[in-house]
Amino acid sequence: MMVVLAPVASAEPLTRPPTAKCEFIPTPENPAARPVPVPSAVVPAKGTVKVTIVTNYGVVVAKLDRANAPCAVENFAHLARHWFYTMTQCWRLTDTARLGVLQCGDIYRAEEGGPGYRFADEVTGAETYPRGTIAYGNQGPGTNGSEFFIVHSFANIRPVYTVMGHVIHGMDTLDRIVEAGIVPQPDGTLDGAPRKPVRILHVLAG
Repeated sequence: MMVVLAPVASAEPLTRPPTAKCEFIPTPENPAARPVPVPSAVVPAKGTVKVTIVTNYGVVVAKLDRANAPCAVENFAHLARHWFYTMTQCWRLTDTARLGVLQCGDIYRAEEGGPGYRFADEVTGAETYPRGTIAYGNQGPGTNGSEFFIVHSFANIRPVYTVMGHVIHGMDTLDRIVEAGIVPQPDGTLDGAPRKPVRILHVLAG
């Protein structure tokens, strides 16, 4: 009996998920407030990360977009997984005609206390910051670290802040924070510490 062998289908080439290369640069001039390992230099550049920010006012849930800001999203998730944000304070709250944000992620006080490294901005120049946006704060180009802000109303600011994603649940938590008040500047501007401290109890990422 003659056996006819069917041709073997050629294997299709494996498609690897897209990645991005990031550079996390040590900042000895600004030592780590809470030392964590430096994130991987090669990170996923596709998909989303869900983060849950548990505060003393309630829970905020955001969806972060790796395709839009792969280094920033990986860094935020990395810091969360290493407990960096656990039991930290949000030092700045603004509610002005130009800016309405809650700023968090600094350890000691506003603008002070990062992870001991920095990384580049991921911006196109076309960024906007509507209500619910979660983005990295910085002190100039390429100084991203751990500081981030959530827009509770709107932010008419230059497109120089890396957008990680948007809140999908818990904007009422932000509303309660704003309603509790702000310690004003000497000129009366509502840009200062929340009148009642805002504490991050924990951040879950995954």
